[in-house]
Amino acid sequence: MINAKRSWLLYATLLIVFWGVWGAFSSQPNTRYGYPNEMIYIIWAFTMLIPAYFALRGNRFDRRPVAALYGLLAGLTGAGGQLLLFQALADGPAYLIFPVVSLSPVITVLMATALLRERMARLAVGGVVAALVSIVLLSIPGGGGSSNSHGPWLLLAVLICVAWGAQAFCMRKAALVGVNDATTFGWMTISGLLLVPVALAMMGGLPTGAPWQAPALTAVTQVLNAVGALFLVMALSRGKASVVAPLTNALAPVLTIVLSLAVYQTLPTVWGSIGIVLALAGSTLMVYSDEKSGENSVAPGAEGAAADGTAQLVP
Repeated sequence: MINAKRSWLLYATLLIVFWGVWGAFSSQPNTRYGYPNEMIYIIWAFTMLIPAYFALRGNRFDRRPVAALYGLLAGLTGAGGQLLLFQALADGPAYLIFPVVSLSPVITVLMATALLRERMARLAVGGVVAALVSIVLLSIPGGGGSSNSHGPWLLLAVLICVAWGAQAFCMRKAALVGVNDATTFGWMTISGLLLVPVALAMMGGLPTGAPWQAPALTAVTQVLNAVGALFLVMALSRGKASVVAPLTNALAPVLTIVLSLAVYQTLPTVWGSIGIVLALAGSTLMVYSDEKSGENSVAPGAEGAAADGTAQLVP
């Protein structure tokens, strides 16, 4: 039996596992077969239907306008940010874009403390700072580049950072106003599908000549991404956004690096190694502080979801 007050940690751990594995293999369709990133987005949008089906099965779909508002905001900020990322990477250097984008938990923490009045102990604050620094360090690739350090891509990177930070806030806010997890994820799925025509337009039509392995591998890896997104909704409805966002964003890349080391024999950079240490230290501080406080952060939406059966997604 899962302790309701600490159930966020279980879902955050599952999120880290799914997104960590996804991160290790997500680039393979593009690097191996030259599969367009926009096509990867389209397949991801449709894989969202799989966890959405299991989440909504036996659960009540909240038809209130407030549920649609926060669900669509969470979905459009997440999916829209993904599409903006493709454009940014086409115009600018990845080694500068990802450190900017990786600061999205800062937006979540600021919004949660200012608008949701979430309180953090000193230990938790230290953990959040360490985790945020680690996220930036983990996002720095090993190689450099000669691209300009400014340009239109920089504005896009900032917009993505804000969008993804706001997405986590909207997930938490939805749960606080009583929207169950299944409904929020359902609207997120709809949002992702709504932007499929935009991805097609960016790509200029469906690709031709791609081997069957490309879409098949994309589908397998993106299912991990989609299921992880559901666990993010569930973690944020049960835990503080100011803790869940930096914790998961710090530890998922750590698992990705560990798997990459095992599978591809790729060693982390010096910055990556420091980032791993900071991620583990910061996460330990955040979890310890949360356990010590004994505060119940479970939102009404999570309680309703558990009553309807959403929590039964995990044995």
